[in-house]
Amino acid sequence: MIREATVMDIPRINELGELLHENFSNLFKINEMLNDGYSKVIVYEKEDLIVGFISATLFYDTCDILSLVVDPNYRNKMVASNLITYLISEGGENLKLVTLEVATHNIPAINLYEKFGFEIVHTREKYYKDDDAYLMARKSE
Repeated sequence: MIREATVMDIPRINELGELLHENFSNLFKINEMLNDGYSKVIVYEKEDLIVGFISATLFYDTCDILSLVVDPNYRNKMVASNLITYLISEGGENLKLVTLEVATHNIPAINLYEKFGFEIVHTREKYYKDDDAYLMARKSE
């Protein structure tokens, strides 16, 4: 089941987020995101366990994906694809541009984003502690 996150989900989101960054809970204030009016935090739940989430900010016709994390035990099971599809559909027909940053060495993620029509538009040097990042974008017609 895919649904919007609640305050009760924050501990598990932060736990998964640490797979992305060891200081995730301090970098991404999920509690604030749930209440700020322009962020979306969406979880993928299977048998009462959150196995993945996506967070993004939405401004007018633009969406910036901030994080997408899937529990390693549930990878390659369409969790990330379903979260991306849900987020894009939430943006509706007014959504014109979706952007994200991804580590240049994260080939599986890059391949996933390319399946959704994302293209590499820029390289951000030293974006991550140990890696550069690609800025990827997906435009809607």
